[in-house]
Amino acid sequence: MEITLDQLLASREQRSARQQELLNDNPDATLVCLTVIMPGSVKRNFFSLITAGAALQSMIERYNGTILHLSTRDLVTGYEAYLITTLDHAKAKEIASNIEDTHPLGRLFDIDVILPDGVPMSRHQVGCSPRRCLLCDNDARFCMRNRTHSSEELHNKIKDMVNAYVQ
Repeated sequence: MEITLDQLLASREQRSARQQELLNDNPDATLVCLTVIMPGSVKRNFFSLITAGAALQSMIERYNGTILHLSTRDLVTGYEAYLITTLDHAKAKEIASNIEDTHPLGRLFDIDVILPDGVPMSRHQVGCSPRRCLLCDNDARFCMRNRTHSSEELHNKIKDMVNAYVQ
């Protein structure tokens, strides 16, 4: 199902509010938030659900023994997971970046560590390089900002990645 820009913006506001609520309820812990990278107006489909399941499984394995809380939301605007860990922010971000960089579908995961002020911690803050584009070696933000690749190219790459993963 296609979503509207208003739905997307509202979901971001709701996600931010949920993050703030979890930060307020867990001031001595670290919040890790997962979303799935799915370009275009359809955020919930077979490929995003397979990706979300793989991301969640990887997070549970990698944060094992440090998880205080885990909740998920399967919305038309996309899948979300919220994990509270006893790890400090830097260690949690190192794990998140490692998952994104090493999992076969990791390039489709957006795993943020949310700092107490509500701002996501950057990869740079833990010595990690910027994420690479799905299709070329450029910084992903460069290609997104400049719309370097078509939606069709991106969706075909995502389909290929997910199909290879499930086989």
